[in-house]
Amino acid sequence: MKYSLRSVFSPLVVSGLLTLVGLAACETTKRGFPEMSSPTNDPDVVTRRTLEATSKQIAQVSDGKIQYIIPREQLASGFTRQFGDGTVIDKTMIRKVQETSKDKAVYYLVGLGLHHGMFRGMALPLQTSSDNSLYLSSAAARYIITGVGCTFCFFNFEKNEIVGTTCEENTGGSRCDLRVEDHNTFFPRR
Repeated sequence: MKYSLRSVFSPLVVSGLLTLVGLAACETTKRGFPEMSSPTNDPDVVTRRTLEATSKQIAQVSDGKIQYIIPREQLASGFTRQFGDGTVIDKTMIRKVQETSKDKAVYYLVGLGLHHGMFRGMALPLQTSSDNSLYLSSAAARYIITGVGCTFCFFNFEKNEIVGTTCEENTGGSRCDLRVEDHNTFFPRR
């Protein structure tokens, strides 16, 4: 029986060429549209997008009244989770601080509660956008008060910034300790 070289290698060459052509046709990179919207020159929209990328809107100020976007119960849960030591927060509020009418108002998200029967509180400064929306940034500092023999503590402000604390009753040995921590994890990342 005579086999020609062409008849033996033809099926191998043809199948090899088909394999090469098939592999070359496979695309290994993903090409698609970028996941971003078209740019805008509106400064309010740009500021809002920047804030939303690093922050979460908590409330809106309208006619001097604060309208909560996130329910207070959810804010209380966020404070309880932020403390992470068994502190239970039962009161939340947004407090406006403005030393003089000429100063720009600063807003703080405040949570008040108890830890083993002792007063605890936390304040987080909020960012204000041009449309009076209030945002909590993950870069915002945490001002934490712990009462020692004090049933209620107050934040002390100077030039719209928290600078200390005061104990409600001024008895011997009662005090409020203030601790400032960088950043917060108020809203867990998903």
